[in-house]
Amino acid sequence: MKSTRLRLSIVSAEKSNFGAAAELAIRSLIANAPAASSLAQAFTASGFRLALVGGPVRDAILGRLGNDLDFTTDAHPHETKKILKAWADNIWDTGILFGTVAAKLGDVTVEVTTYRLEKYEENSRNPDVEFGDNIEGDLSRRDFTVNSMALELTGGEPEFIDPFGGLEDLAKKVLRTPASAEQSFSDDPLRMMRAARFASQLNFAIDPEVTAAMTAMASRISIISAERVRDEFIKMLMSENPRLGITILVDTGLADLVLPEIPKLRLEIDEHHHHKDVYEHSITVLEQAIAQEDRLGGPNLVIRLAALLHDIGKPKTRNLIEGGGVSFHHHEVVGARLAKARMKALRFDNETVDAVETLTALHLRFHGYGDGEWTDSAVRRYVRDAGELLTHLHVLTRADCTTRNAKKAERLARTYDGLEARIAKLEEEEELSKIRPDLDGAQVMQLLDLKPSADVGKALDFLMELRMEHGPLGEERATQELLQWWKARRHP
Repeated sequence: MKSTRLRLSIVSAEKSNFGAAAELAIRSLIANAPAASSLAQAFTASGFRLALVGGPVRDAILGRLGNDLDFTTDAHPHETKKILKAWADNIWDTGILFGTVAAKLGDVTVEVTTYRLEKYEENSRNPDVEFGDNIEGDLSRRDFTVNSMALELTGGEPEFIDPFGGLEDLAKKVLRTPASAEQSFSDDPLRMMRAARFASQLNFAIDPEVTAAMTAMASRISIISAERVRDEFIKMLMSENPRLGITILVDTGLADLVLPEIPKLRLEIDEHHHHKDVYEHSITVLEQAIAQEDRLGGPNLVIRLAALLHDIGKPKTRNLIEGGGVSFHHHEVVGARLAKARMKALRFDNETVDAVETLTALHLRFHGYGDGEWTDSAVRRYVRDAGELLTHLHVLTRADCTTRNAKKAERLARTYDGLEARIAKLEEEEELSKIRPDLDGAQVMQLLDLKPSADVGKALDFLMELRMEHGPLGEERATQELLQWWKARRHP
């Protein structure tokens, strides 16, 4: 595609409506991002060029510009660092070896990267970086054409640079690569994950040639570090349309390598052993959980992970029942173990791993509730086992109902309404979120004449079981029960 370098002072009747809209968006960017103008002045004063580049240019055209701005420059990194030190409130140079220096001024965060070319060797996890001498070369090494546009801010009037037809692809809502897709993914295999991520975030289609290259080269993702794969997966999962990205990962074979438990959910179904499409069910649960995220304060990574992974134990526990039907006994236990292992392999933090493991293990607990027969003791245990994840568990359990039978769905919702009401009533009466034994460790040691030991722990466990079974006992009754228990232990 022919290169486009558009001076903003020129207004041409031949421009498309979308081009005019892009021009207006860029004018708005200049007007509403004074940090960009002042930074450009600082680079100009030092004799260097500076251009806004990539995602911020794309987002400005789409009318969704944020406070994180990316720039490219002909200044080498140490020159950039000197300029930013004088311009910004804070700077950090952890990426300086790769040509990037970051800074913050007020609410605006910027990253300034020297023109560069980079690629991965066949089996390397780290890119080879070479600094370039022109912006077109820099744009040519970027992932997609819609991210290969720039706004040159130095040297006179701002200049819109679009060497690879990104503006047209943005109008068509399609993801293409500046170079051939094979070359692009060979240079940086993580771009295959980014394709799925941007499709989800922007609701764009992927060019068929790009999809074909992703499918043929999926195995190359194995040279990318787990942390970088995880970060792209999180961005995709936290988008407005994660179904699209997940489908792309599964259809191209990338999921077989980075999240193999998901494509395994596409279980074969025959005419004699009917069961719900577990893959489609899991995606639907994810979407239904997202619809309830206001209960969690907004987009929530833990609930999205738990919704997607809650049934990954089913393939390993699938059992064909004689005469028809399928069972998945204890799939929640197996699934919790698999979720923990996969998330650790992707280097998720321990808190997130533990939360998703817990929710996966508990996601069937409600179905032992029947039509409302749970005792107060069972409700207390439900709350205790969920702990701080109780609202997450509410969301997951409700989302897990994907039946098309309206009466069944209404009955399940009504039953869970009853459980939540029971929880609220007991919470008001007993402060369920602060369930503790009626006596503390110091009291136990004094009553039983014990020093800190395993026996103290066993005594507290006994008291906790009483508390769960009967509710608050009070110190007097708890003391009597404890002394009787201790006497029975010593003189069985």
